[in-house]
Amino acid sequence: MNLLRRLLTTALLVAPIRTSAQDPFAEKRERLVRQIAAQVSATAADTGRSQLRESVVNAMARVPRHHFVPRELIDAAYYDRPLPIGMGQTISQPFIVALMTDLAEPAPTSRVLEVGTGSGYQAAVLAECAAHVYTIEIVAPLGDKARALLAELGYRNIDVRVGDGYRGWPEAAPFDAIVVTAAPDHVPQPLVDQLAAGGRMVIPVGQRYGVQDLLVISKGADGQTLTRKSLEVRFVPLTRAI
Repeated sequence: MNLLRRLLTTALLVAPIRTSAQDPFAEKRERLVRQIAAQVSATAADTGRSQLRESVVNAMARVPRHHFVPRELIDAAYYDRPLPIGMGQTISQPFIVALMTDLAEPAPTSRVLEVGTGSGYQAAVLAECAAHVYTIEIVAPLGDKARALLAELGYRNIDVRVGDGYRGWPEAAPFDAIVVTAAPDHVPQPLVDQLAAGGRMVIPVGQRYGVQDLLVISKGADGQTLTRKSLEVRFVPLTRAI
């Protein structure tokens, strides 16, 4: 039995998905995880990741993406592509969700900040890998909807805030990992300040509605940061409060 099959078996047998026991989407999630594994292998030269960590594979096999997409797009929920969720926002491509989670390296004891809640899907994946997730969404209807959905699905280790993610969540800092799912034109200094020593931030940075660089920023024990480029990506812009 190969590694991917072992991980999928563990995910599906040891840790049941947070839906009904007869989940009709489980097979589609398995197929999606196989597609993501192929993508990870194909981009290893750029990302430094030839395979995902076990916790990330398990998370992608567990989280019911079909709950996070509009009802009219449910048949496309397990395609490896982004989908619109309204108000000019999208749910990210599953490969990118998995990769960003893996690059952030959340541990079971980690406190994670996400900037850009959107549908709540990335927060759910992070919550499967970490102790607690704090997620911020500037579009109030999206943030409120995500909060209600995540609670309905049984996620008790996620706090959702409506606000300006550029400023982070200072009263909950420092964070062991920060994942930003919208693109600023520069790295926000408040987020750097709120990253714990030894922590990692994954963030797309670049022009609005253009190609951006997915950056991995590591903070050393001395507070100094090291930045490495990963893939070229396209995210919606990071919106600031007026």
